[in-house]
Order: sequence, then C-alpha cells, then structure tokens
Amino acid sequence: MIGSIKHKGLAALYHDDLTKGVKQSHAKRLRQILFLLDTAFVAEDMNSPDLNFHQLKGDLAGFHAVSVSGNWRVIFRFEDNQAVDVDLIDYH
Repeated sequence: MIGSIKHKGLAALYHDDLTKGVKQSHAKRLRQILFLLDTAFVAEDMNSPDLNFHQLKGDLAGFHAVSVSGNWRVIFRFEDNQAVDVDLIDYH
C-alpha cells in the first residue's frame, strides 16, 4: 500500500488518474509502478528486472528506486509494510 506521495503530479495520477503533472510519455509506466508499489509489502517486492530496482546511497540512503525512463526514477522507502515518501525525480 502507498502511504504517502511527495510529488504532486504523481499523487494526482495515483488518486485521480490525472496525467497533468507528469510527462505524458511516462504516464503508462508510472501507472505500472504505482500499481506495483500499492501491492508491495517490502521494497524487495519491486525487484523486477525491467524496473532496474536498486537501493540508494548518500543523501538518499534508506530509499530505493526504480527506473521510469532515461534519468527519471521513482524513489520510495518502506515503513510498516507500506511505501512512503514516494517521489518522482530526475537524477541529473
């Protein structure tokens, strides 16, 4: 289950299926990622080869990420069996 989403566009996509706040070319992939996050209980449930699941280091230690497209990643951490602080970021 998703407990909290930081990115406003991602939250609108998740709650209301509105794509205004995200790139249209990313919408389908983001829907897939949000569905998987919503059904996951631990971060490792997102470990699918096509998502490039990985743990983050440095300032984002404790977060995990999955690839959307190019430099775009959805980052998240898990707390009490739910994804929290879900965000959409451009790595570079």
